Amino acid sequence: MFAITGITGQVGGQLAAALLAANRPVRAVLRDPAKAVAWAERGCEVAVATMDDAPALTAAFTGAQAVFVLLPPTFDPSPGFVEARRTIAAISTALRAARVTRVVCLSTIGADAAQENLLTQLRLLEQALGDLPAAVTFLRAAWFIENTAWDIEGARARGVLPSHLQPVERPIAMVATADIALVAAELLQADVSGHRVVELEGPSRVAPDDLAAALGRALGREVTARAVPRADWEAQFRSQGMTNPTPRMRMLDGFNEGWIDFDPRSPALRRGGTSAQAVIDGLVRRAGC
Repeated sequence: MFAITGITGQVGGQLAAALLAANRPVRAVLRDPAKAVAWAERGCEVAVATMDDAPALTAAFTGAQAVFVLLPPTFDPSPGFVEARRTIAAISTALRAARVTRVVCLSTIGADAAQENLLTQLRLLEQALGDLPAAVTFLRAAWFIENTAWDIEGARARGVLPSHLQPVERPIAMVATADIALVAAELLQADVSGHRVVELEGPSRVAPDDLAAALGRALGREVTARAVPRADWEAQFRSQGMTNPTPRMRMLDGFNEGWIDFDPRSPALRRGGTSAQAVIDGLVRRAGC
């Protein structure tokens, strides 16, 4: 039995689908009973639990051959990452109480960065599970290409892709969620011991200029990447409702300044096969553009 958290999201959903396609038993761990029906109809066991409820998570993880852990994203965290720390404590407690023997934890590029930023939440998760008596794989994924979905309408209407990643011609490590799900499915089924890190990016690095060109091809119009000035970020993020934009800004600084990155020579680094164009084409189709 494979217990999958985050199953209603992009990675968790594709991961569960891959396991089901391989005739593996899946337990869907989710907080909304209404969303459980669809997964039950696909043949999953269902466990209802919020990710900060240690007793409910313990019940959801008990008896599982392996558990996929996905920390719910908090894009506007309280100072000190209070929300993430509460959830991490519950996850750690549940994994230990349920005596889980194999864990794949979705982490991130930059989880090893010393400078505090939005991705520090995943560093805290890795640290909390660092002494877990189980086989643990931290799957550090690159920037999701699917993040471009937020910009499709603006690109279609105005031909502009606003970018906080800059300079816009500089490629960075990106990856498709489909590739993350496939690798996670493989890792969950691997008979390994100890703790390890697997880093994952796509077949080639991608610049905002590349994303704009891919959008242009998918939309049938010219699209240009335009850097959002660093001086405008805080006001922009606050206007969008954020109360603590500094972690997000520092994350973006990390990508732009190069202290959030993978070492291309790392033996832990793997590459997926899905191109940015393939992801963008799918996003545009689903957006109905």
